[in-house]
Amino acid sequence: MAFIDYYKTLGVDKNASDKDIKNAYRKLARKYHPDLNPNDAEANKKFQQLNEANEVLSDADKRKKYDQYGENWQHGEAYEQARQQQASQQQSYAGGSGGRGFEDFGGGGGDDFSEFFQSMFGGAAGGRGRQAKYRGQDYNAELHLTLQEVVESHKQTLTVNGKNIRITIPAGVENGQTIKIAGHGSPGVNGGPAGDLFIAFSVANDPKFKRQGSDLYTNIKLDLYTAVLGGEITADTLTGKVKVKVKPETQNGTKVKLKGKGMPVYKKADEFGDLYLTYEIQMPTNLTDKQKQLFEELAKS
Repeated sequence: MAFIDYYKTLGVDKNASDKDIKNAYRKLARKYHPDLNPNDAEANKKFQQLNEANEVLSDADKRKKYDQYGENWQHGEAYEQARQQQASQQQSYAGGSGGRGFEDFGGGGGDDFSEFFQSMFGGAAGGRGRQAKYRGQDYNAELHLTLQEVVESHKQTLTVNGKNIRITIPAGVENGQTIKIAGHGSPGVNGGPAGDLFIAFSVANDPKFKRQGSDLYTNIKLDLYTAVLGGEITADTLTGKVKVKVKPETQNGTKVKLKGKGMPVYKKADEFGDLYLTYEIQMPTNLTDKQKQLFEELAKS
């Protein structure tokens, strides 16, 4: 995998402030957002790279390691531990029996450790170098979906660092929820296991339905005559239209529960939340003289 310069990806220099990084990310994320670039593989790839760069540079601890160790920043702690081990062994050998130095053991133990460090970070390793295996870096991506798109499970192809990955979007997934795709992160070092891909779902708010867990809430207009006399109306759900009976003398703000017409429950087959309707009674307008007369007679009675 080619090294990706996170600073270059966001268009900022290495001395950029946290605010500069945040502003640069927001500006570019809007430009390359999948919703604004449908069916544009390059824009999608750029958006994923922006998320990865922001994930590292917006975190003070991760940024410090990245500045020091570059693309292998996740192995920084292992590097420090190995360096301390080397220093400790050098001190032990120097003070050992006969005062033998480090170079007395096979000619160049220090070189072995140098090769070890090189191999750990992907450099050329000598024949005597220790080939330590290290796990690859994890990738983070964000997938934007509509509420309608999570009503049923479906497959979708993502492009992450130029590689197409086909995943299943589970029905009922919630905003902010994350799933792990094992082995689809950065390749490991020296034959170590690859990292994982973590996908965070961003489920947009729906203009008609408000979601709370697996339940949905919506307002529905009800004419005065049906509210007073009762009757039947047609209500929208995420999976189609349903007929709903209205009781006579229904009051404004009345809530009605449609059982099982909400969102599917995540990873629970054939389980669904409920849909709650809140009636908004509409007053009649542009009444004819005859209609006004009838209302007057009703008022007198």
